[in-house]
Amino acid sequence: MNPLIKRAAAAALLLCSGVAAQDTTVTTTATTTTASSSSCATVLTPAYSPPVVAKGWKAQLIATGLSNPRGIKFDTNGALLVLEQGVGLRHLTFNDNGGTCLSVKGNTSVITDEELNHGLELSEDGTSLYVSSDENVDRYSYDPDTGTVGNLTRIISNMTNPGIGHVSRTLLLSKKVPDLLVVSRGSATNLDPLAADRSTGVSQIRAFNISNTTTTILDRPYSYPTDGLLIGWGLRNSVGVAEHPVTGSIWSVENSADEIHRLGVDIHEDNPGEELNYHGLLNDTASPASLLGANFGYPSCFALWNTTAGFPSQGDLRVGDHFSLGNNATANDTSCAQRTVPPRLTFQAHTAPLDIKFLPSDGTRAFISFHGSWNRDHSAGYKLAYVAFTSSSSSSGEKGVGVPVEARDSLTAVRDVLTAPDVARCSERGACFRPVGLAFDKEGERLFVTSDATGEIWVVMRDGKDEEGGGGGETSSTGVGGQTPTGTGGPVESTSSAAAGPAAVGRGVGGEAWVIVAVTAVMVAVGGLGFLA
Repeated sequence: MNPLIKRAAAAALLLCSGVAAQDTTVTTTATTTTASSSSCATVLTPAYSPPVVAKGWKAQLIATGLSNPRGIKFDTNGALLVLEQGVGLRHLTFNDNGGTCLSVKGNTSVITDEELNHGLELSEDGTSLYVSSDENVDRYSYDPDTGTVGNLTRIISNMTNPGIGHVSRTLLLSKKVPDLLVVSRGSATNLDPLAADRSTGVSQIRAFNISNTTTTILDRPYSYPTDGLLIGWGLRNSVGVAEHPVTGSIWSVENSADEIHRLGVDIHEDNPGEELNYHGLLNDTASPASLLGANFGYPSCFALWNTTAGFPSQGDLRVGDHFSLGNNATANDTSCAQRTVPPRLTFQAHTAPLDIKFLPSDGTRAFISFHGSWNRDHSAGYKLAYVAFTSSSSSSGEKGVGVPVEARDSLTAVRDVLTAPDVARCSERGACFRPVGLAFDKEGERLFVTSDATGEIWVVMRDGKDEEGGGGGETSSTGVGGQTPTGTGGPVESTSSAAAGPAAVGRGVGGEAWVIVAVTAVMVAVGGLGFLA
């Protein structure tokens, strides 16, 4: 990026947060308005139609001017580390007056590296920082008191996909098995034949022992295709990966294929669906029930979202079942069912889930950022939402804690929190909120959310009011999968009975209050569509 553009972006963020920017003149399109005395003294207003907030939540804009923000992580001193795709890593501190009242206090660069694109993690003690490019995972020593990095060690290499393949390499440090760093790698093409060969390392999630100083790290980096523990393969582009805080189980959200035809029929508008996949426990490599190393189908098998609307079926397929594109003698729906693992939940096609974070206290909500569609005639996604998970006191059709409340074929598992007011406009650059990275603060009450296309960061909490009932948010203006069309913007209420209503999932833990805080961009950065998702 041009250095002048970088300086302008940084200056815009400083100006909007009340931090003086010297020797730089910036014209912004964001405005500030004075709120009532009972709320924040100053409220920022985005330069586009703001997202719609679901009942039971609040939203407020608190800072602007980031350049394509993706992954985020709080350090041990409460500073927010923000990975800006194609730029590097930034360190933000806030004036925090509680609730939604935050404004940027400090804004400094930690790492300048145009190859960094998405992945970001921090060790539990806060002194080791992990970042990723499309080729490597690097570890820096990190000082949270100064917000600076020291020595670099290359941990993992050999991840580059040929051509214009998916470049994000999501990182997750396990809290249950602290020595393991989980790394997700997507495909090189839309339908990548390399993913069918497990030895290529393409379209996989793997875990690597980062405390092992007696073998590869001292001599050479791990090679992604051949080293580490295979968590799952046949995963087209699992950008979001999370560990359940109670059970330690690993979950991912999958971006499925575009421009799909089945039996010669174009089904791309509503199929295949995006996926929520369950991968089991990192320390369970031996039990018969373990899913570690399982095949999740890609590039041969895909999850069904819309069972009607012209889908050429040759059998009794339900939502979430894997189907084959050709359904011939060598590749068919039956073989998909026999040799691949279907998703635990399926989401509307092309909504592009890019991150997943569990409520830290008990994991009863899995928040998901739906970046938004490009491969649809009717736009969908562009929202922050959550899926309700079981707790020790909940009753559902499945035993145990830490599983989705709703059934595998549910169309109403997603509950909207923050949505674009008119998704029909979202194909215009910078016209809509496009969420990417998620991070809870150390209290586990406010959830910060980046929006890359508009350079925003949002923070989410409850406001103490009851939420709207039922599932929601999966419909578009056309309606799919038996759902009733409910318009194109705002929270959507379920048209069918949900497995758990507001009493089960509406209040969170102990009836605590939740609020949303936003950080919106002045400058529109280069955003990710298609392979950049």
